[in-house]
Amino acid sequence: MKRNNNYTINVHGRLLDLSEPVVMGILNCTPDSFFAGSRKQTESEIAGRANQIIREGGRIIDVGAFSTRPGADEVSEEEEMRRLRFALPIVRREQPDAVVSVDTYRPDVARMVVEEYGADIINDVSEGGITGIVDKPLEEKYDVEGDDKFKDYPAIFRMMGRLKVPYILMSVQGNLRDMVLGFSREIQQLCDLGVKDIILDPGYGFGKTMQENYDILREQEKLQVFDRPILAGLSRKRLIWKILGLTADEALNGTTVVNTMALERGASILRVHDVKEAVQAVIITSQLNNCQ
Repeated sequence: MKRNNNYTINVHGRLLDLSEPVVMGILNCTPDSFFAGSRKQTESEIAGRANQIIREGGRIIDVGAFSTRPGADEVSEEEEMRRLRFALPIVRREQPDAVVSVDTYRPDVARMVVEEYGADIINDVSEGGITGIVDKPLEEKYDVEGDDKFKDYPAIFRMMGRLKVPYILMSVQGNLRDMVLGFSREIQQLCDLGVKDIILDPGYGFGKTMQENYDILREQEKLQVFDRPILAGLSRKRLIWKILGLTADEALNGTTVVNTMALERGASILRVHDVKEAVQAVIITSQLNNCQ
């Protein structure tokens, strides 16, 4: 099945063209992300990473302020905000024209980064609040202003309806059937709230066994039924290095393999630690598709 290639998303009035896949580079302003090479905490480290992502061909910088790795400690909302208030001005200073995504599931954090720092995209790993960090249920405690008829919709959805920026909806479901049913309901809710640019993320490594991850990857192209861009976040995850008997630090080659599989199955965005290698995979895969 050939990848749909007519997608664009509106990032604060600029159109990001996804007719060819793009690479999102990970910038974690955290002390404990699972891949040590992605942890950037000082001003020089954050600046260097932002510049590296763009220099190596990345189109989106995805800034995260808490780790979602298994066993990670909870990070308070105040601490997450503090880290982002430190990192985002540095990223904007170094790369003022870059598309900046923020990885958060908290409505008030989403509001802050969009309204105060002009974040372009919100990347939510909770599937609208089904889980919070490390698969813990997320307590619904947010009061988001809006139409009362939508009061039962997830708080992060209601916040996105207010913010009107692109939203990455990640699934924590363990099989494609439940994923499709969930996406169907959630996309409708987001559309009800006026959210126009919705990117779907199968959620590799979240709420899934090793085999379930590969079952979903094998059938990922079926998500194109929603006619939305697909983001694949597979970089250096356990589903790669564990079956190879390696560590996350040794998983670059395996990551390139699964990134290529994801591209062949419809991914429009690759979320990665290793930007240069992912860009190369995009170039080669696109050339192959153009030969058809």
